[in-house]
Amino acid sequence: MSSVVLKKGREKSLKRRHPWLFSGGIEKVAGKPGAGDTVEVKDASGSVLGKAAYSPKSQIRARMWTFDPQEQVDAAFFRARVERALALREALPARRHTNALRLVHGESDGLPGLIVDRYADVLVAQFLAAGVERWRDPILDALSELTAAEAIFERSDAEVRKLEALPPRVGFARGNRNASRCPIVEYGLNFRVDVEQGQKTGFFLDQRENRQRVRSLAAGREVLDGFSYTGGFSVAALAGGALRVTAIESSASALEVARENLAANPLDATRVEFVQGDVFSQLRTLRDRGAKFSMVVLDPPKFAPTAAQARNAARAYKDINLLAFKLLAPGGLLATFSCSGGVSPELFQSIVAGAALDARAEAKIIERFGAAADHPVALEFPEGEYLKGLLLLKAA
Repeated sequence: MSSVVLKKGREKSLKRRHPWLFSGGIEKVAGKPGAGDTVEVKDASGSVLGKAAYSPKSQIRARMWTFDPQEQVDAAFFRARVERALALREALPARRHTNALRLVHGESDGLPGLIVDRYADVLVAQFLAAGVERWRDPILDALSELTAAEAIFERSDAEVRKLEALPPRVGFARGNRNASRCPIVEYGLNFRVDVEQGQKTGFFLDQRENRQRVRSLAAGREVLDGFSYTGGFSVAALAGGALRVTAIESSASALEVARENLAANPLDATRVEFVQGDVFSQLRTLRDRGAKFSMVVLDPPKFAPTAAQARNAARAYKDINLLAFKLLAPGGLLATFSCSGGVSPELFQSIVAGAALDARAEAKIIERFGAAADHPVALEFPEGEYLKGLLLLKAA
């Protein structure tokens, strides 16, 4: 087996069980490992620290499979990891309220670079790193057998694959069925998920509990849902008794699905206005009209995938939150989110605080949001905590 030898002192993060090895921490590579090959990881003295997947083109040069030098990395290894991930989800309370869950969450489930979401009888898999790409077929076999899913659709088209020098791949990996509108149920609400064309794997499962929280707070409120996508927060707010919902989304196809989601539930469609357009400009238009809302939800796309892009992202986050504060009536609630891994919770709070200051609004944090429990964060892998949110009360 080929091996990578770390520079002196660079083993500290591995001893804390962080799963990433960066290129700058490697002293030498013994042998000629190819993309996705399993390599032994050694410290500067030659002691074996574990086994990892090698990625010659990525700055994350290796991702740890195991910290046990004796553990074999083979098909049985991946089956066991998938079994463990599935068992965790089966034990979650959300399992009783939905047929859509994240089954595998990358590094936090011991499978770096692998994302698997379940939408009823269809799985959507993303292979985002060289290691899981190398073991793609055994992983798909294990998923198919252990979940008895009718089909597995692959959405390995994320930008991060380029960093691993992997080409995009989209299509059915196992089985075949019409998956353009997978019907799912979430806390009694019906949604249609486009796993073939939708963002990420088709639906934002990480926001499940946050949608339910917004639903519990929406009664009697005029709600503005910015970046509404396929209407998850809008439908939840309406189901919670919102007087009216204004949903803004730039994607015509996403709004088409949002209308289908609304129609799939016994809700009063006349209380929802779908607006197609750039959210920034639409918020400014509403501000200029003097519009007011008693609840605003902001769930924008990822503005900063990495910390290097945080500065530009900060401007965008500040802009939309400043506008939200101006549109929020006294005593109103703002549920604001960031899914940017490059923006820490502390930075996000600072940005929102700056927006409130510029808007001359006084607000208090009354709750913090994170991803649903089927998106666990390993203690040794803080990078897994990408979704953060604040529930703010504007002073009367």
